[in-house]
Amino acid sequence: MRLDKYLADGGAGSRSQVKEYIKKGKVSVNGIIVKNADASVGDDDVVECMGKRYSAGKFRYYMLNKPVDVVSATTDNRDRTVIDILKECDVNVKDLFPVGRLDKDTEGLLLITDDGQLSHELLSPKKHVDKTYEVGLRDLFTTEMERKLTEGVDIGEKRPTMPAKVQIINDKKILLTIREGKFHQVKRMLMAVGNEVIYLKRLKMGPLSLDDSLGQGEFRELSDCEINALKTIHEGK
Repeated sequence: MRLDKYLADGGAGSRSQVKEYIKKGKVSVNGIIVKNADASVGDDDVVECMGKRYSAGKFRYYMLNKPVDVVSATTDNRDRTVIDILKECDVNVKDLFPVGRLDKDTEGLLLITDDGQLSHELLSPKKHVDKTYEVGLRDLFTTEMERKLTEGVDIGEKRPTMPAKVQIINDKKILLTIREGKFHQVKRMLMAVGNEVIYLKRLKMGPLSLDDSLGQGEFRELSDCEINALKTIHEGK
């Protein structure tokens, strides 16, 4: 495969960006600087661009701390999207998409990838992947509300929600862990017990936890350890 295509497919940038990196001597193959974009490379070659190793054909995984007023979509005619955030930082966004969605007014952990199979496993109702949210409430949170949430509540679906886990932070803030992903589920659950969500932030999805060092709108690639942990869901472990 051509070196420029190899790097572009691996997520180093657009084809034109990659060619510029190569021209400026920022790309090496097996430790040797290569300035020919049409140089041939294979799976066994070690290809680095600006000190970072790339592999063509490998899936890409990004953790984003989604800010409010940004939509969880690949494109939108009115609003800025989570993909726009990556694009603005010169990430090659070809084939990338958010895994599931966070409401426009919800912030926090969002996985962005091009791995469709893993996305399916994380979102599958059969997998019951835990998702933990920090929830700010309009009214005082009572022991009766806690009891109802931990037993499951009627939010207008065929069945009540699965039992949730609740950790009380203070009178108006809780951590809520759910095992489903119904539309507006957290908001509907709190409404069903007589309260209202005024702030919502996702902190965890399965084994993946939001990196505390990421500010709103910041993102990073997942570590190998994080990717392997996610794949245990895919592999059914």
